[in-house]
Amino acid sequence: MPYKRKDSPHWWIFVTQADGKRIRRSSGTSDFAAAKAVEQQAKADAWKEKEWGVNPPRSFDDVMIPFLRHASQHQRSFETTMHRVKPLREHFTGVIVNDLAGKHIRAYTSRRMDAGKSAATINRELAALSAAINWCNVEFEWALPNPVKGRTMKEPEGRVRWLTRAEVELLCRTARKQRNGALLDDFIHLAVNTGCRKEEMLGLEWRRVDLVNKLIYLEGIHTKAGKRRSIPLNEGALDALKGRMAYRAETCPGSPWVFARSSGERVACIRKGFEVACERAGIKDFVIHDLRHTCAAHLISAGVALAEVRDLLGHSTITMTERYAHLAPARVRDAVGVLDGLREQSSSRSVHAVVPASQGKVALKLVNP
Repeated sequence: MPYKRKDSPHWWIFVTQADGKRIRRSSGTSDFAAAKAVEQQAKADAWKEKEWGVNPPRSFDDVMIPFLRHASQHQRSFETTMHRVKPLREHFTGVIVNDLAGKHIRAYTSRRMDAGKSAATINRELAALSAAINWCNVEFEWALPNPVKGRTMKEPEGRVRWLTRAEVELLCRTARKQRNGALLDDFIHLAVNTGCRKEEMLGLEWRRVDLVNKLIYLEGIHTKAGKRRSIPLNEGALDALKGRMAYRAETCPGSPWVFARSSGERVACIRKGFEVACERAGIKDFVIHDLRHTCAAHLISAGVALAEVRDLLGHSTITMTERYAHLAPARVRDAVGVLDGLREQSSSRSVHAVVPASQGKVALKLVNP
């Protein structure tokens, strides 16, 4: 029998699945009679699946809810996934995924484009839908179609915004004049000298900082790719950490966090202070993640190999690192310089042979081997 929940305008129903598992889900309607009909249909579909092996219709909620329940326990970026699912739910609620086709994906894409969303945003949202369908197909063996494949939009080249060394120092000087400016200054210096992500630094504990061997240790649970890595520390990074160490000794000696408040609690967010510092320094179109781009840009410009930068930043593939390749013109210049060497070698192998000429004269002929 359908029932009401305080957190939903719709009637909810109980259904016993073909595998005997009893689940509850929204009927998708606020009309009691309609909800009762949905419940009866769901029970009939479960019976057909159990007795006849018929693949019953799966609604958007049937697919997305168990996927999100799983993601909430296993995804570090679950909040981001929830944000991407919200517009999907507004568009696809009530749609039977068994009948999902390319026209539905195109309709969603057009709707989001009309709303002013970028190709990258739309692709990430569709990727969440695709992931949910794939997960249900593997976990429950539902054999649902996935029309998202091959229908993502072409994205423009990835954004790469970085600062020169002079701009970094200007930003740090400006940050130091603000409230909690020393913390922000150390954060910027550590980011530019290690290439760590924001959460990798704000979640950094002193037990994972090895000042003797000059390393920061990141476990899989701390990294986006889920793989452990170690970050070498140069003098700039060490100075930033020593600044945090002095602050900890003075204000919160028992705190386990590198970036801690005076109470000893972890710093949760520095975005507001960072934005103010950028504005006062006259630095526009620059966000915290661009500090990571800045680290990569400085390394590539100095001639560090792409593979080494990939390992430092923790990119899962070299493709991510290749966005910085254009910052190393010296590599390309050396490459075309090889052609000059080949031309010189060819010229040196050329010989001049003397051959008889008519009327008693001597002629020179260029012979190329």
